[in-house]
Parts: sequence; C-alpha cells; structure tokens
Amino acid sequence: MTSLQTVILTLSVAYAVIGALLLVVLVYARLHWSLKAVAVVVTSAFYVVSFTEMRGLLGWASADRLPTSFKLLKARIVEPHSLEGDPGSIYLWVEQLDEDNRPSGIPRAFRVPYNDRLADKTHAAENEIALGHPQGGRAADFGGGDGSLIDMVREYVTPKTIMETSGGDSSTGEFAAPSAGAQSAVFTPLPPPRMPPKDEQ
Repeated sequence: MTSLQTVILTLSVAYAVIGALLLVVLVYARLHWSLKAVAVVVTSAFYVVSFTEMRGLLGWASADRLPTSFKLLKARIVEPHSLEGDPGSIYLWVEQLDEDNRPSGIPRAFRVPYNDRLADKTHAAENEIALGHPQGGRAADFGGGDGSLIDMVREYVTPKTIMETSGGDSSTGEFAAPSAGAQSAVFTPLPPPRMPPKDEQ
C-alpha cells in the first residue's frame, strides 16, 4: 500500500469515527428528532463531498520541502505574469534518493516559487536529461533564519556560496536575504548507485 493510499484510508477511518461519535451524541442528546435527522443528513453529505474533493487533490504538486537528495525526472517552468498577478512557479517531478543513490521508485511533484537562478539551473538540467544524462539534485533550503537547530543543519548541508548569493543584484553587489521558507536546488549529473560489497571467496 502506497503512502497516498494510507493517507486516504486514514482520512476515511477518521470520518467514520467522527460520524459514529455524532450518532452516539445524537442518541443521548435531548433534541427534537428533526434536528437529529438534519445532523445525520449533513454528516452523510460531507462524506460524499469530502470523497469527491479528495480525489480532485490527486496529482496536484506539493508545496512541501524538496527531499534532501533526489533524481530529477521532469520539470516545468512557469514564468511570472505581472498582468495576471502570477508570481510564477517551478514544478519539479522527482524521485527521492537514499544514501546509496538508489531512487525510491515513487515519483512526486513539487512546486517551488520562481526565481531566475533556479529557472536557469532547471532549464540546464532539463537539457542534460534530453541529451541522455540523468540529473540528480540536492535541496538547498534556506530556512526561516531564526537560528534554530534545523537551520544550522541546513546551513551545514547547503554550500555557503549558494546561501551568500541567493538573491539580489550581482552588478551592484547588493544581495537580499532569502525569504522565509525559500528553497532552491542544486542539479548535478546523477552518480550511479553504490552497490553492496561482494562476498569474498
């Protein structure tokens, strides 16, 4: 069972428990029978609505943080559109890699806020994939800058040059601090998976 199926099953069970609790409350509550009937009908209607709307969520790109290490499968760059007020996005379809560079086999779509530098890197990575050179990636998440332990870990994982040049005008030497929760990625040729050592005879 995939994690998505687990989530859907968990939500279904949660709704069933809530419905059962509502029925218990209605049995012992001193309300007019018409109010009890309305509560049962409304709860039942929400079951149908939540099921149909949940199916509509499938396939939408996640705004969660990118995996620390991943294989880039495909990307789509949507540039900002000032007339429509669209700030732009970069959609990445990736597979998480383990410590031995083995892909998980479960592709996921992620949406990252648009910035020119990441768009250029993504476009270059797509060109390499088209030439038959698989591309790996590493998340470069800048964090919220509040000095927490997770920010120190991210600073250790993220190269210093990326953190120092994460925005601003290179011609004037003025660099803006990255926004809270901003994330980027570094793309490199995908190294082959590390195989376990063979048994010595």
